[in-house]
Amino acid sequence: MIPKMKQDHFIERIMSMGYTPKVSGSEHNRRFPFGGGENGALIRALDWSKTSLGPVSEWPDNLKTTVSLLLRSPVPIVLLWGPDGIMIYNDAYSTFAGGRHPRLFGSKVREGWPEVADFNDNVMKVGLGGGTLSYRNQELTLHRSGVPEQVWMNLDYSPVLGESGCPEGVLAVVVETTQQVLAERALAIAEERLRQALNASGMVGTFAWHVQLDTFYSDARFAEMFSVDPAKGDKGAPLSDYLAGIHPEDVQRIADAVNHTVVTGEKYVQEYRLLQKDGNIRWVEVRGECLYSEDGRPDRFVGVVVDITNQKNAQERQRLFAREADHRVKNIFANFHSLISLSARSAASPRELAQALRGRLDALLRAKELVRPGIMGTEHESEQTTIDALLRTLLQPYENGSSNRIFLSGPDVRVGAKAVTGLALVLHETATNAVKYGALSRPDGSIHVTWAARSDDLCLNWEETGGPEISVKPQPSGFGSILADRSVTVELGGRIEHDWRQNGLRLKLRIPLDRLAV
Repeated sequence: MIPKMKQDHFIERIMSMGYTPKVSGSEHNRRFPFGGGENGALIRALDWSKTSLGPVSEWPDNLKTTVSLLLRSPVPIVLLWGPDGIMIYNDAYSTFAGGRHPRLFGSKVREGWPEVADFNDNVMKVGLGGGTLSYRNQELTLHRSGVPEQVWMNLDYSPVLGESGCPEGVLAVVVETTQQVLAERALAIAEERLRQALNASGMVGTFAWHVQLDTFYSDARFAEMFSVDPAKGDKGAPLSDYLAGIHPEDVQRIADAVNHTVVTGEKYVQEYRLLQKDGNIRWVEVRGECLYSEDGRPDRFVGVVVDITNQKNAQERQRLFAREADHRVKNIFANFHSLISLSARSAASPRELAQALRGRLDALLRAKELVRPGIMGTEHESEQTTIDALLRTLLQPYENGSSNRIFLSGPDVRVGAKAVTGLALVLHETATNAVKYGALSRPDGSIHVTWAARSDDLCLNWEETGGPEISVKPQPSGFGSILADRSVTVELGGRIEHDWRQNGLRLKLRIPLDRLAV
């Protein structure tokens, strides 16, 4: 019950807003509803005869019962009675209604909330038709304080049956979740920023292994990288689940290193490979330490993991470039020796020898220029050449003044600045081997190179004739052969086949056109 002084003050306030207190009826009806807070007093003060509900004395028992129940609920509840949806609600709903209370009390729901009239119209149609509705974090724009306000709510609507057994009203439970939604969105933004920061720094996440229970906890991203179900990150999993994600060649070393840290208390710092579900390999650096309980027993093993794949790949490229540079220097001298021999065979004088040798060296340098942009990492998207131009540049030094030595045939196929490196390496390596051991090592040897675009691939055939007889198939174990295979399969995503026939090499290349164009 409301204290009389407070109740009188409240009635005076609602009277000043245009409401007329009821002054007739039995003592029982004047007292209904019994208690019910400020809104219970408001029901007793209003002249309901001016509404479609009529005087309180004429209200059906089910309406009075429903009102009595909702007035005592701590949850915001509003009853929408009759076709107009006359609003009767409790004190908790008054807080939700904001500046629209108490004028909202006893009004028609479509008129009380005009900005969401269509939404409430559907509520009334479904509820009076006997149906129910339920919404979670429903977004609406309300004018509770005279200005548009974006809010989110959990809404549950159910019909209220009349004495005839048919729906005569709709009961709505209204729980505002605006602060929760905004907090979750702010948290999501913060977590996304944190993920971006961790990604930028290479940080994968943190972990904690409870040694005695053999339960390993981690961030979801950490678990996923170790090929563990991310849900197990919070729930925990045995250490063996995470060890299973380590590359088989590293797992025993890491297991031994973990055990060493647990036994000795030394800091744990290890680099190793993770074998991903898609077959790719990621490198990580893990730093941690073992924490011990008061009795000296190992308690928790905690630490962080950083993704160092990019650094490892950069180191591998540097190592490869260093080996490649050494290999090229050796090949340059081999080329010089071959060029001198080729030029000497056809030169009639030292002057003619010098001129021929100079021209061939210039052509070889131009071929190197096609390779240099990719090696130095200075590719430009607009830089392109063609298969024909690349082959002519690379093979011109070996023509030896004869038009019957090297034959090229094929359509214009574009080669991008990035792809030219790998393709030039393969062709240059094949030409170098032809000069050393194959058709170009003999004055009568020749090479036929043909190519075509078939479906989505470039198909190139390199065929040598007139060279030394091949009795034993060469084993492609040298760095040059390994480099050529890697250039085609890894960098260009293609295939390379060597057919060592008795009268000379026949090489086949197949490279996707989309990889060749970049």
